[in-house]
Amino acid sequence: MPETGFLIDDYRRGWAYRCLREANADFQMAEKIGTEIVAVSLAILAMRKAQMAIYYALGDPIFLDAVVHQIERRKAPTEDHIIRLLTRIERFISVRSEMPESLSKEMALNEARHLIELASELVKFLTNYKADRLA
Repeated sequence: MPETGFLIDDYRRGWAYRCLREANADFQMAEKIGTEIVAVSLAILAMRKAQMAIYYALGDPIFLDAVVHQIERRKAPTEDHIIRLLTRIERFISVRSEMPESLSKEMALNEARHLIELASELVKFLTNYKADRLA
């Protein structure tokens, strides 16, 4: 296994990069789609896949999703910076998912692009592994 800056196995590293590739593919499709609501839905889907890439890079996505939702339900502030980031990302995507008709295509694409870029940087940092080696 290649040396990494974080404890992650090849399986989860592979899934993290796969989720990023799928997020980028959904984003590109959203850019090309003419129908506004379909483009917004694809942009939100791309955001979810970028979020999942971060979860895989951090460890077990099912466990992390449960932790994030539990903290969201409690509405309790957390001192852990990683958990705080994950809950903010979840809240960000959830708000957009609940009311996709309130987003314009341009706004949804802009937000999705920024979240995908953030996820890409985090995954690269956490895995300490070049994305182009897997692409």
